[in-house]
Amino acid sequence: MARILTAVAWPYANGPRHIGHVSGFGVPSDVFSRFMRMSGHDVLMVSGTDEHGTPIGVQAEREGLTNREAADKYNRVIVEDLQGLGLSYDLFTRTTTLNHYAVVQDLFSALHRNGYVVPRVQMGAISPSTGRTLPDRYIEGTCPICGYTSARGDQCDNCGNQLDPIDLVEPRSRINGETPEFVETEHFFLDLPSLAGALGAWLETRTDWRPNVLKFSENLIAELKPRAITRDIDWGVPIPLEGWSEQPMKRLYVWFDAVIGYLSAAIEWAKRSGDPEAWRQWWTDPDARSYYFMGKDNIVFHSVIWPGILLGHNGQGDHGGVPGPFGELDLPSEVVSSEYLTMSGAKFSTSRNQVIYVGDFLREFGPDALRYFIAVAGPETTDSDFTWDEFVRRTNFELANEWGNLVNRSISLAWKNNGAIPTPNELQPVDTALLATAAGAYDVVGELLGRNRFKAAISEAMRLVQSANRYLSETEPWKLKDDPARRDTVLHTALQVVWDANTLLTPFLPHAAQKVFEALGGEGVWAAQPEIRMVSEDGGPDYPVLMGDYADEQARWESRAIVPGTPLVKPTPLFTKLDDELGRTGPSWAPIQA
Repeated sequence: MARILTAVAWPYANGPRHIGHVSGFGVPSDVFSRFMRMSGHDVLMVSGTDEHGTPIGVQAEREGLTNREAADKYNRVIVEDLQGLGLSYDLFTRTTTLNHYAVVQDLFSALHRNGYVVPRVQMGAISPSTGRTLPDRYIEGTCPICGYTSARGDQCDNCGNQLDPIDLVEPRSRINGETPEFVETEHFFLDLPSLAGALGAWLETRTDWRPNVLKFSENLIAELKPRAITRDIDWGVPIPLEGWSEQPMKRLYVWFDAVIGYLSAAIEWAKRSGDPEAWRQWWTDPDARSYYFMGKDNIVFHSVIWPGILLGHNGQGDHGGVPGPFGELDLPSEVVSSEYLTMSGAKFSTSRNQVIYVGDFLREFGPDALRYFIAVAGPETTDSDFTWDEFVRRTNFELANEWGNLVNRSISLAWKNNGAIPTPNELQPVDTALLATAAGAYDVVGELLGRNRFKAAISEAMRLVQSANRYLSETEPWKLKDDPARRDTVLHTALQVVWDANTLLTPFLPHAAQKVFEALGGEGVWAAQPEIRMVSEDGGPDYPVLMGDYADEQARWESRAIVPGTPLVKPTPLFTKLDDELGRTGPSWAPIQA
């Protein structure tokens, strides 16, 4: 079995996250990680809140908080939301830790020594009204290449080209709409052109990536230019060089320190797990596999820039060099990017009040209904639209009527007639056919999950559920009172398939899976959940992280024969049906707008 690194994009800690965010980085990464653990692989799933840069300062000023207070506030909100959603992180931490600062500075120093970080003078954007530096992503304008009117200062989301703010036609501040001023300032740049050859050769080996990710990345290689990795700002990781570290308004750029968080989080996890060197098994072993999960607006950082940083640290670009203090680090095995989850055709937007926050959703509908919708109807390879009527339809007709009803009537009939899992008698062809379908589904669904084809995988699992419902309708065990031997065989067959379907659905619906496991007489933890733990560094203040004890969970990607005589309890509904009116109006906290 392999070691699997699940590297999950870092949510920004300047506000609560909405369901569009978790459809990209959250649910897909957890479904994948849970499946890989069930399959016997050694998984390390890491991430945290991204807490540096101007957006934190803007939000802090808006709320009358310090930068640290704002980061603390939203770090806790996000941790609680992700824990409620059941995302099984081995460590979900933050970028304002001493450990993260040290890892970022060590990696920067290695790049600098190898010649892949060079100083250059550029024109930097300043807000005329405040004098504050405007980061690239806080400047919008018209792309000079394709004419897209909402291009950002670092890249155009329409054509994918890398930009500088001064390139934009009619640039404007996203904070207050004013036209920025441009002044000369010195910064360090990542010399991407000197890494382009190595990046191109590496990308040629990535034949199994999603086509949209690979094509987008290959197109960027030909246009690479040096990219600034420092900024004129006082909130971030200090630059570890003499003459720079003393400057209060020079810090490493937030995008640079955030991608290094995958490595720093793994190192922090190793320290907290009692073996400080354990992280190397996922980062310096060529046989380990690493999967990076994010939304499509982050592809360039994970398929080009982060691999470029790793190549530079390893001394594998045009300038040569020697590996830095972490040894020769592995590049990503796969970049798993999702498209956008939209709402009535528009990208989720807090500024336009077009948003459904994760916390609000969980409080009213629980985690598994959202996880199911994202898996079966989410933006896996194309943008997809969230509507309340579609959410109601899928919850009622697929989760409640199909899966919930199968579980409820199978266990209820066995409980009522036997009080326990019944003993089967002679199987008929209809029984063996259904059991064969269930047994064969493990390979089909597992192969799809291994390739991150979540929509197809959950559709195949639900196909088994539909087959089992048809089986019950055809065999009608409730009419077999005068033939208990046949009734028991039918109910045993149905319960075996409920067990198998529950196993197949566990990565998607872990909370419901635990309930089904217990309803079938199981004891203990079937699908482990993340825990919020309070930790600290070197006597500093406590902060919350997500961790979990996943090694002892009982879920395995295999069929297990249910045991006749295992006591059953009367089941309760697995999913609550929603009022059809919700589909027409939306909830009070996210109403449908005309």
